[in-house]
Amino acid sequence: MPNFIVKTHQKDTIYKGNQIFILNKGMNSGKPQKEPFTNSFVIVFSNEKDAESVYWLAYSLWKAKFWHQFLYGSVIPFLRIQDFRKDFSHKVNEMLQDFEQHQKEVDALRLLEQQENHFHQNINLINEMRRVILNRYCKKN
Repeated sequence: MPNFIVKTHQKDTIYKGNQIFILNKGMNSGKPQKEPFTNSFVIVFSNEKDAESVYWLAYSLWKAKFWHQFLYGSVIPFLRIQDFRKDFSHKVNEMLQDFEQHQKEVDALRLLEQQENHFHQNINLINEMRRVILNRYCKKN
């Protein structure tokens, strides 16, 4: 099981080693990222392998909207660090029980993310070509 420390991210703090950041405010609470968010928790790991593995677990929980049940607040919902620590640790342990299955799921998620990025690039190219064609057409008249 990976060892990690969860704490509140402080602005302008530089972390050494391996870490991921988890957004803790808004309807996207629980969203993981490798770069710091303004309102986020930081999870510090002893090695990169654990960080990568837990990143995908956090990504899965976020996409499944797991953290919505723990949000507090009516105007800007937020996630409390106590709830996050307790339930995140429990979920990580639970999800890593079958490590082989976890590896298959992570590989599938990586592949899907690559495909999604590829499709976004294609859409951007299509929009750029559309813009060029329309500009050329409008200049002709």
